[in-house]
Amino acid sequence: MRNVFCKTLVEHSQNEKFVFVTGDLGFAALEPLRAAMGRRFINAGVAEQNMVSVAAGLARNGFRSWAYSIAPFMYARPFEQIRNDIHLHQLPVVMVGNGGGYGYGVMGATHHALEDYGILLTLLGLKAWIPAFDSDLGSIVQNLFESTDPNYLRLGLSEEPKGFVPPPFAGWRKLTNGDGATIVAVGPLAGSLWQACADLSVDSRPNLWCLSKLPLDPLPPTFLDDVRETGTLLVAEEHVIQGSAGSQLATALIQARCVPERFMLRTALGYPSGKYGSQKFHRAECGMDPPSVLEAVRLNKV
Repeated sequence: MRNVFCKTLVEHSQNEKFVFVTGDLGFAALEPLRAAMGRRFINAGVAEQNMVSVAAGLARNGFRSWAYSIAPFMYARPFEQIRNDIHLHQLPVVMVGNGGGYGYGVMGATHHALEDYGILLTLLGLKAWIPAFDSDLGSIVQNLFESTDPNYLRLGLSEEPKGFVPPPFAGWRKLTNGDGATIVAVGPLAGSLWQACADLSVDSRPNLWCLSKLPLDPLPPTFLDDVRETGTLLVAEEHVIQGSAGSQLATALIQARCVPERFMLRTALGYPSGKYGSQKFHRAECGMDPPSVLEAVRLNKV
C-alpha cells in the first residue's frame, strides 16, 4: 500500500502548497515523491516531536503539510506535539502511520501500532482513515487534501483476493451477502476475510462489511437490517479493545436501538504467547485470522 500511496502523492506534487515531512523513513519507497517535490520533501531526521511541530508550523502558514513515519513513531512519541501544536489549533495536518497493527511483525512491540487510532481519536475533530485496498488511496488522498481538519492515515497491506474487485472507497462497504452472521472488519482485515466468506454457501455465508473511516459515519440502514436479521455481529480489528471501532460501534448500535443478540469482538490481545512473529502469526494468536473468525460466528463463541 505504501508504494501506491507514494504514486498517488506524486500526482499532487505540483501543488506548491503541498509539503511532505518524513522522520528519516520511507527509503526504497518514497524516492519518486522526493524527486517530484524537491525542496518541499523534508527529512526531519529521527526527531518525531520536532517533525510534528514543523508540520504544524507549515500548516499554520497556509501549506498542506503531511508528516510520515512508522505508525508508532507517528502517534506515540510525538503525542504531546500532536495535541498541542496540531489539535488545539485544528490545523489540517495529515499524519501518516505506515504498518498499522502488527504490520511490522517480527520487529516486535516497539514497532507495532495496536492503539493508534484509539489514542488519536480522543482528540476531538481528528479523523482516522484505515484503507483496506490499494484502490482506496486515490479517493482518500483527495479527501485529505480537501480536509480542513487534522487527519490520521493508517497504511497497511492491500489484501483483496486475486480476481476480486473492491467497491469504490466509502467509510462503509459491503463485500459479501449471505444468510450467516454479520461481520465488520476494519481496514485490511476485510480483504483477508473476503475470500473465506465468499467461498461459503449462501446459507452459512456471512454478511461481510468493511469499515475504513473513524469516527463512524452514520450506520447504513442496510447494515442495521443485517444486524437485526442475523442477530449475530462480530467485529474484527487489529487494535486493542480500548478505543476500538468495535466499542464505538456498540455505542452507535445502542443509540440506534439495534442491539444484536450476540456481539463478539476479535481485537489485538498483545502477545499471549510472549513471542513475536509475522503479522499473520499475531492475528492468529488473537483470533483474527479467517478460520478463527468464521468458527467464532458459527459457534456463537465469545
